[in-house]
Formats: sequence, structure tokens, C-alpha cells
Amino acid sequence: MSTAGWSDEECSVIGEKAEIGFLDFEEEKSVCSYIDNEGAPIIVSVPFAFVDGKPQSVSVGDTAVDLITIRNTTDEPVDLWSVHIFASNPQDTFTLSLTEPPSANSNADEDQSCLESFTLEDRVLQPGENLKIWLSCKTKEMGMYSSVVYFDVGDEKIERVVFLLVEDKISKSLASNRPYSRRKKKEKFVVDTFVAGSRPAGKPTRRYINRLPKYDIPRDIRQLLESNRVPQVVEEGLTKRTYASFFKTLIIMEEIQLEEDMRTYDMECISMRKRANQFVTLEVPGLAERRPSLVHGDFIFVKLTSERDNNTTPVYQGYIHRVEADEIYLKFDPGFHFYHRDENRYDVHFTYNRINMRRLYQAAEAAEKLVTDFLFPSTSRKRHIKTTSLLPISGTFNEEQISSIKMILGCKGAPPYMIHGPPGTGKTRTMVEAILQLYKYHKNARILVCAPSNSAADYILEKLLAQQDVEFRENEIFRLNASARPYEDVKPEFVRFCFFDEMVFKCPPVNALIHYRIIISTYMSASLLYAEDVSHGHFSHIFLDEAGQASEPETMIPVSHLCTSDTVVVLAGDQLQLGPVIYSKKADEYGLGVSYMERLCECELYASGDTNYVTRLIRNYRCHPVILHLPSKLFYCGELIACRDSKSFMVIGDLLPNKDFPIIFYGIQGCDEREGNNPSWFNRIEASKVIEVVRRLIAGGNIKEENIGIITPYRQQVLKIKQTLENLDMPEIKVGSVEQFQGQEKEVIIISTVRSTIKHNEFDRVHCLGFLSNYRRFNVAITRAISLLVIIGNPHIICKDDHWSQMLWHCVDNSSYQGCSLPERVELYEDEDTGENTCFTEDNASPSNNVEWGQDSSNNGEWGQDSSFTKPVTDEAEWSDGWRSN
Repeated sequence: MSTAGWSDEECSVIGEKAEIGFLDFEEEKSVCSYIDNEGAPIIVSVPFAFVDGKPQSVSVGDTAVDLITIRNTTDEPVDLWSVHIFASNPQDTFTLSLTEPPSANSNADEDQSCLESFTLEDRVLQPGENLKIWLSCKTKEMGMYSSVVYFDVGDEKIERVVFLLVEDKISKSLASNRPYSRRKKKEKFVVDTFVAGSRPAGKPTRRYINRLPKYDIPRDIRQLLESNRVPQVVEEGLTKRTYASFFKTLIIMEEIQLEEDMRTYDMECISMRKRANQFVTLEVPGLAERRPSLVHGDFIFVKLTSERDNNTTPVYQGYIHRVEADEIYLKFDPGFHFYHRDENRYDVHFTYNRINMRRLYQAAEAAEKLVTDFLFPSTSRKRHIKTTSLLPISGTFNEEQISSIKMILGCKGAPPYMIHGPPGTGKTRTMVEAILQLYKYHKNARILVCAPSNSAADYILEKLLAQQDVEFRENEIFRLNASARPYEDVKPEFVRFCFFDEMVFKCPPVNALIHYRIIISTYMSASLLYAEDVSHGHFSHIFLDEAGQASEPETMIPVSHLCTSDTVVVLAGDQLQLGPVIYSKKADEYGLGVSYMERLCECELYASGDTNYVTRLIRNYRCHPVILHLPSKLFYCGELIACRDSKSFMVIGDLLPNKDFPIIFYGIQGCDEREGNNPSWFNRIEASKVIEVVRRLIAGGNIKEENIGIITPYRQQVLKIKQTLENLDMPEIKVGSVEQFQGQEKEVIIISTVRSTIKHNEFDRVHCLGFLSNYRRFNVAITRAISLLVIIGNPHIICKDDHWSQMLWHCVDNSSYQGCSLPERVELYEDEDTGENTCFTEDNASPSNNVEWGQDSSNNGEWGQDSSFTKPVTDEAEWSDGWRSN
């Protein structure tokens, strides 16, 4: 047993007032910083000493026992005035005894001989005496158990802080056998010259009419940015005159960051296996998760490890001919294959495909030629849209939805028309109805529909085809796919609307494209239409769905290449949900993370709520009214109206302590960990609690696997939960990050917040990781649920964020909190100006006051935005502190 002497370096947890709040094992230095000091008068051992820097693990239901020795090293008797247990968490779980507690298989006589209590008093320690005291912990639930044992001995006050991690079989099965170590920084793989590889063979294809330029990064700009300086055009901000140069510079920032991110996947001293047909294969860990993302046609560089420092040894380029699970098939120059041996060791440098970045440069460049009303709508010339009566095709619609459809049909061109649709308000359904109206009643209409992802674009196609009153001809609707998209990724019923050759998707020539009345694409793939020379103004209407998720240059791909002043552009989305994924922190700071939709929302025409420019949908058809209440209050001025039929909500069963309140918060103090050289976090205690909740829900009989979604912000937690569900034969439950759930809904949503340690809060806040200090992720996460929302997290960490704190106390106030002890509640005061309750802190930045989606234009024209908010950078699952230098 480790022993240590008390010294001045021991910091008091209790202090003079004997008040103890949340004990964080990563923060409490008193559990690990004692210094052995044989000269100290009193030496107290450390109970339940840490193992490898972590609390000991015990099984739930067991009683854990450890011995504390108190040694008097002086030549005089010393009074031991008292030994107290303070702050047992859970309450009264730790006890003291002067005799060893009985084991689990002891007899009744032994049980009676051990007297346990929370305090021991008045004892004298003789010179050289060792007093033995047993500390016991009776466990009932999973989680981190903690306490402080306080020794008042002689003239000294000594404390020992105790932690135990109480686990079940599932949490123990998720424990890592590989301690975390930060990835070693690899030597820079420099490629000046190389031996070209063998490109994948393919049929000769026609050349695009409008070729995509290379857009190599200018050397002077690269040097400027790599020296951490900001070009003047960016410092000056966005103007009509500098539009292209401003965004092109931000895109360069992003591309340089992507280069650095890809470098983190470089591999050293690895082997490759020779295969038939002059292939070699390379195993790439994480490839199945797209970490890194590699596709057919990409290439890598390799060099013999033994020749790493020899500048005359050639670097070889290898093209990827096939991707299978976590393995890539490569072809190099024939000379490489001749000399290759499987026992050879190579250094590998990955490259990323620049084509999407080049499309962004091209779009930003072309945008300068757009009419001003698209980029900077002016208030000097307001429009008035004339509307006509409307007979809906696909069902009934509410007042706001009908109004927006009429406005879209009556709109004659720039500036764009906007549908602001908060969660569950039916913005996609509204947009689909407008498309149906144009297709059925406006025979000259030519419609392009874009979405940020393939799944979102497929969803629109699915909704269009589901309408019974409109029959689409195959030669009038087309789903445009990138050639890199796997053929099997497309549902069989959609393939007939695609164009492909030998199971590789392609874009048909312009003389075929112009005959389609509806084309559905991602923002990026819309560049193929311009490449095939579809003319400006060919499309009468361009619909941009989930426009708040795309960066402005990405949105400009269809707009800048295909619009004239007469083109009707419709933006549908919500700038208060997740924004664009930006990897460069600097580019994000200067505006690349602000979507085109969000920037337009700052203009007076849109901020004022003028229905000639924007319709705000306020009726929610997804969530139970109780689930909708808090996001409506925090983000949408309390204006959202719950409209789903109350009879359609699922009956949850015995899970809810308050049957009328379908949100439950399980407070649990777990332990956030990392393993190996993977920088992503997981919390196995929370993961096990998630599984427990899932089992209880399914056992009730009403809820099936496909009704449940599990959201957690860290990739490693996603993988741990997925792994457990698969082992338990429950593969139909979707588990993912918030980003993977945007635009989706489930009857039941379970959220695992993961964080259980205060020390990581600031890092997460600065880099906008996890849930804390990221109001957009919070908004999306809690609005995916239809009938039940379950939150699993540490209330002492959660309460550090204003939004999560309000959710926590919302559950507490409605008798729907269960679990560990609660933090001290922060009092609210009522703002004299607004009458709203505001979190009273020294540095108040409560988004409930700052985010106003319906602000009057007199308030600087800001709508749904506050400059004090940190914008989300990217899915945390794709990010780590080990991968970024800035």
C-alpha cells in the first residue's frame, strides 16, 4: 500500500468551512501529489490508490474495502481527535471501521463484530504506533464514487480524497488495454520529384466543354499564410469589389489546413503485399470510417524507409485502383513492382483530391459576375410579389407554408427567396410542394434542386416520387451523381433516374441535360452542369435545401454558374442549426463558416421578416410539446407551435418518473478516456447506461430498434456504443454524431454527453468540440426526438453551459431527474428590459437573450446571430488536439 507524509504541498479540499462540491479526480491533486517524508510527524496512507493514474475499478453491487494506516513517527503520544467522512457521493456509501469488515462469505458472528460509522473519535497514538482503519464503500449504481476522509490529529489537519469507478460487465468490456499516447509528430515527407504511377484504366471520355482550372496555390500567398500572417484582402472584409479575392483567400486557408490534416494520416515503416495483375495492397487503419477518405483514382507517394534521408532515392507515385474495407489496391511504375518485396518497409504520404477545392475557387471567381441583388441585396429597390390562388397537390399545408409556396411561384428573380424552417416545421415538404406546382402547372419551368449531401438529395427525390397525384416521366427527372459515389450507395428504385456506365455514375452531355425538367444534385456535383456548358438562365428555378449547412462558395457553385437576374433562387434552411464544416480555424474566424443564407439574414430585407423575401415557418410537426418548449424559448423567441397529433406519440412505459414529461435526465459521473493513439474521447460508464436504457425501452414492447437514435459528440463513443449494440444483436439502432442526425428524426433520442472532467471544458469551448458552448449542436441534438428525449451526462459538467444548464433544471423542476447528486443551482434574475429570466453570472452571455430569430431591422439587422457565439468548426469525430497545430 502506498503511504505518504502530509506536507505543505497538500491542498485542502475541505477548507475552513467544510463545504465540498463536485470532486473531479483529474483536478484533485490531493489524490496523487503526496510526497513521502519520513521526517513528517504523522503519515497517513492513501486509500484506494490510483492505478496507472486512474481510479480503481470495482463491480457494481460489491463492497470495496481498503486499509488506511496512521503512523505516529514522533517520540511523543499524539491525540487523534477525530476521523470524519465528508461528501460521500453517492450519499452515505463510504463508512469507517476499526476492525476489518467481513467478506461476502463470512458468518453472522463476524458480521456483528464489525461496527461501521461515518466518524471515529478520541484516540491516542503512542510513539511509533500504527493505527489501522478500514474504509468501505457499498456500491449500488454505476458511476464515479468519491469521498474525503478528514483526519484531525495533533496539530495537523490531513485529508485523503477517495475515488472509485463502479462498473458493470458492459462498461468493463469497453475498457482499453492500450493507454493513450499522443501521436508522434512524423517527419515531413517532401515530394519534389517522383516516378509517376499507373493511372486506373478507363474508356476514353469526352472532354468537358468548360474545363476546371488547376488553381494552384500562389507561392507568395502560401508563404504569407504559413508564416501566420493574414492577407490584407481578408483583413478588410467582404465587399462587392473584393468578393472573389476575399473568398479565394479563405479557401486557400482551408486547403492548407486540409493538407496538414491529411498529413496526420501519413504512415512510417509499413509493408505492402504483392498481388496478382501487378497490384500491391496497403492496409490503412480507419479507412472504413473515411479516416482518411480515399477513393478510386486518388494517389499516394511512397519511399523506402531505409532511404528516408537519401535525397537521390526516388519517390514513387501509386494510384488507387480499388478500395476494399481497410485496404487499397495500388499500381506504381513497372520498375517499382519489379523491385518490390513484401518484406520491404516504406514511408507513405497521403494526398487529398483537390477537385472540390478547385470547384470552390471557380465558383467564387464566377460569382463576381452575378447581379448585385444576389450577393448584396439592396433596400433601395424593394419588390412586391404578386400571388395567385393555390390548390395544394401533396396534402394540406398551414398558413405560413401556403404563403411561402405562393411567393415562390410569384417570384420573378433576384434576390433569393428564403424559407426559414426551424426543426420539424416542414421546410423540405414545403419546398417539394413548390417544385410539384412548377412541374405540373408551369410547363416551361426548368428546376435544379441542390442539397449539401447525397443522402439529403436522395431524400428530396424520394419525397417527390412519393406523391400520388403527379406522375414523373423518367426522361424528365434526373438524379445527378458524382463518379466517385459508389453504385451500391443508391437505392435500386432511384437508379433508373441516374446515368451510369459499367456501374460508374456519369454526367450526360448538355443536349441530354437540357431536356430534363427537374435535376437533383449536391452543391458540389452541380459544377458538372457548368462543365457540360448548361447555359446561364437555363434553369428558371434553383432550390437550395439545407442552405445553412453549406459555405458561401459552395452555395455559389450552382448560383454563380447558372443564374441570371431572372432566375428564381430559393434558400431553405435554418441558420440556428449546424453550419458549414470548416477545418481551418482562421478561415472560420474570417467568415468562411458563415453560410450564404446566414449572411443574407443580416440584411435588412430578410431580418425585418418582409414576406416578399422570407417566410418563417413556426409550426412544428415533429416533437412532443414538452420537448419543443425549451428550444423554442431559447432560439425562436417562444414562437414555435407544437402541432403534431397528440395521439401519434408513442407510449413509453415505465421509464418516465413523470408521465406527462417525456424528457428524462440521468445524472451519472463517469470517466472520459482515450486509448492508443486515438485522440477521440469515450465514456464507458455512459455507454453502459445507454445500453441499459435501450434494453428497458425495447422490453416495454412498443418501441423497436429502428425507432431509437443515439447521439453523442465523439467518434470513439459512437464506435464503443455501436460495438456493444452489435454484440447484443441490436444493429438497427442508429448511432452517430449530431452532424449525422441533422434533418432526421426518431421516436426516441438518447444523448450521451461523454464529458465528466472539468479540465477539458475550456479546450472544448475554444475549439467548439463536444456539446458545451456550441448552441447549434445543442439545438439540433434535442430537436431530433418525437416522443421521448433521454439525456445521460454529468450534471456538474453540463451546468457549465447555459443551454444545458437550463435543460438540466427544466428536468429537475418537473421531477424527471434521476442519478447522482446535483450541483448548486445558479439563481436566475429577471432582466428589467426584456422580462426574461437570465442566468446571473459575472460575465453573462446568455443566448436566450442574444439569439432572436425575429429581430426588428432597427436592431442592426441581425437575425438569429450573435457575434459572441462560437461557431461550430466541424464534427468533433473528425477532429483532435493531436491533429491541429493552431
